[in-house]
Amino acid sequence: MKSFEVIAFDADDTLWHSEDGFHANEQLFVEVLSPFAAAGVDVKAALTAVEHKNLAVFGYGVKAFGLSAIEAAITISEGRVTAEVIGRLVEAVRAQLGEAVRLLPNVADVLERVGRVYRLVLITKGDLIHQTHKVETSGLAHHFSDVEILLEKNSDTYDRLFRKLGVAVERVCMVGNSVRSDILPVISLGGTGVHVPYPLLWELEHIDPLEYDPEHFTQLASIAELPAWLAI
Repeated sequence: MKSFEVIAFDADDTLWHSEDGFHANEQLFVEVLSPFAAAGVDVKAALTAVEHKNLAVFGYGVKAFGLSAIEAAITISEGRVTAEVIGRLVEAVRAQLGEAVRLLPNVADVLERVGRVYRLVLITKGDLIHQTHKVETSGLAHHFSDVEILLEKNSDTYDRLFRKLGVAVERVCMVGNSVRSDILPVISLGGTGVHVPYPLLWELEHIDPLEYDPEHFTQLASIAELPAWLAI
C-alpha cells in the first residue's frame, strides 16, 4: 500500500461528466453564429479567445461560459446578432446548469474502496453554487472529509489548501483529468499526481507534452485502476 495520507480528487470529468455539456454548447454557438461571421473568421477560436480574456473576471463554469458566449456573439457579428440567437444561447446555458449529475463508470466503487484506507478530499474549481449543487446531488459527498471549491487551481492555492487541511503535500496524491490544473501544481509542490484522461478537454486546459518523474506522476486508463495502483 502506498504511503499517502490524503487522496484528493478533482470533480468535473474525473468523477462525473462535464466537458461534453460545454462541447455541445460550443457546437451550438458555432452553428448559430456562423451565419453572422465574416468570411475567414474561426468562430470557435474567437469564442475561446473571449473566454480566455474573461477568466480573471468571470472565473470558470457554465455561467462564465454563457457570459463569454454572449460577448463573443456580439463581437463576431459586429452587433448584428439577433435577440433570438442570444435567447438560444441563454437557454442552452440554463439547461446545462440544470442537468443531473452523471457519474463516470466505477467512481462510487473506487471511492468506497479507497476511502476505507485513506482520507479523501474533493478539490474542484468553478462556480460555487453550481459546483456545490453537483457535489450535493452526486451522492458522493459522504466519501470526503473535506470539499474545497476553488477559484483557481495553481501551486499557491494548493499550498494554502493543504496547509489548511493540515497535511504535508508529500503525503498527498491528487487524481484528476487535467494535467495543467490537477497534476502539475501538486507535483511542483512535491506531491504526487495521477492523471486519468477524459475524452474531451477544454482548449484552455491543454498543455504541451512533458516528461515526468515516474515517482510523482502516473497516468491510468481509468479510475477503476486506482485501487490496484495504490496496492489496496
